[in-house]
Amino acid sequence: MGDYYNNDETSETYTTVGNVPNSCILDGCGYQLANTAPCHALRNILCPLDNVGLCSSVNDIFSHILALSSHMTQRFLFFIENLVLRDVNRHSEDLVAFSGCQPRSPMDCTDKSAFEDGPSSSSPEIHENRSMVVEEELLGNARFEVAKMYDNIRGVPFIFQGLTVPLLCLKLASKFAVACWRLSLSYIRCTQLQLSSIMSRVQRTLHGSSDDIGWLQCNPDMAPVEDGTSRFLEVLEAIRNGEHRLPNSFLYLLIPGLFSNHGPLYFVGTKRFFSKMGLTCHIAKIHSEASVEHNAWELKQYIEELYWGSGKRVMLLGHSKGGVDAAAALSMFWDDLKGKVAGLALVQSPYGGTPVASDILREGQIADKETRRIMELIICKLIKGDIRALEDLTYEKRKEFILKNKLPDEIPFISFHSEASIAPGVLATMTHIAHAELPWLPLLKFGSENLDELELPGGQVPVAIPLSAAMAVCALHLQLRYGEKSDGVVTCRDAEVPGSVVIRPDRKLDHAWMVYSSRKKNPSEPNASEMCEAILTLLVEIGVERNNREKGDCVDQS
Repeated sequence: MGDYYNNDETSETYTTVGNVPNSCILDGCGYQLANTAPCHALRNILCPLDNVGLCSSVNDIFSHILALSSHMTQRFLFFIENLVLRDVNRHSEDLVAFSGCQPRSPMDCTDKSAFEDGPSSSSPEIHENRSMVVEEELLGNARFEVAKMYDNIRGVPFIFQGLTVPLLCLKLASKFAVACWRLSLSYIRCTQLQLSSIMSRVQRTLHGSSDDIGWLQCNPDMAPVEDGTSRFLEVLEAIRNGEHRLPNSFLYLLIPGLFSNHGPLYFVGTKRFFSKMGLTCHIAKIHSEASVEHNAWELKQYIEELYWGSGKRVMLLGHSKGGVDAAAALSMFWDDLKGKVAGLALVQSPYGGTPVASDILREGQIADKETRRIMELIICKLIKGDIRALEDLTYEKRKEFILKNKLPDEIPFISFHSEASIAPGVLATMTHIAHAELPWLPLLKFGSENLDELELPGGQVPVAIPLSAAMAVCALHLQLRYGEKSDGVVTCRDAEVPGSVVIRPDRKLDHAWMVYSSRKKNPSEPNASEMCEAILTLLVEIGVERNNREKGDCVDQS
């Protein structure tokens, strides 16, 4: 680095780069001052240029160019050295400012004797010694790093010393370019992942329940069904002609479906019709918006109470989710219900599942979380129900439950399903679901031919909604999207229970027709009560035939 004089005055030291003499003004520590002797620096830069202009040979020109490059490299090192020196001075000033701090670094411990001298550890002399020790240590480290860098450069052959700075800049530029390229690739990968996620959600939404509808028929382990439509129509025609053959030896239990607690007239007409014939009929008082397993437990207790109270076996007829709840009770608690239940009829029940519930609660589709929150708000907050009541009707849950719980073979089963009408005239059909009592308001007598006749206090106002129109829209949607016939909620293939007798009527009936009466009644066609009587009559006949067949088999074996 050159000789220096350790005094307060600056000294001028001459260094040689190549064949060109250069002068640098150094301070007491041997380092160049940042802003002193600008004339010397200008002279050091211009001197090689003057020599280049005077040289005539190519070798001299090339030699002076290399000398100029080496000089620029050395000036760059001096600049780095000055930056390090500034950081050292700033660090020493900060250390003196924090006078209350104890020495913590290892270099402070090496000079412990300097701190032990003196009356107090917080005296100005000790702090000054501390700052001097730290400054000398940092100066030594800085000198070592700069010297190491300079030695590395000097270790390079002389002809390549002028290319060191450009190579460093090129290396820095290459690293920057690689970093930018990696960042661009990461953004591209992130965009690809987002696009693939969106595409998978769109495909899952559009695909819907195409692979799940009718999975019971595609499963080879499921028992085949038997068509009983012709016999059902014969029994229904006999009932229309006044032949009521439903025995009084059974107790008939009607099990309502989902949201039945909010429909006061659910199965009311059918129960009144059975009571007029002298039959014992009940409507199961269960929480229809509860889960399938919960309702199965309640039905098990309800059936046992009816059996022990009357001594009669129970014939079950479940509509919609009520049929699923009844089938779950028989499959889960058959050991307790054996001998107490004579048969089960599932009317428009989503035994295999329903695409309506699956399409609403399917995970991985577009707006799946938002849709689930809306359904939880409606079912849990407004209706005070359980979201599992709808989840248990999805294909995923039904597959899991059916494969785990088998229906008993000792009793007969009937599956009834229909197809909703999508004709434009259905849009004007109103369904009577409840009635409102307004005793304080005189009203016209509903159903009376004389419109001038007033009804006295105690009258009732029918509450009707376009439920058939909603079912027609849903049936049209399922037909256009999946190509499946349905009653608006349940597809025909998903309503067929394996091993049961299936009834497939030709008449267009929506999902709510079996339990609610329509404002438009056709006297030439059977009503919902007569339909239920025909279904139960056929169920009794199947049970009697099965018992006779089993007795005949026992006689043949004996």
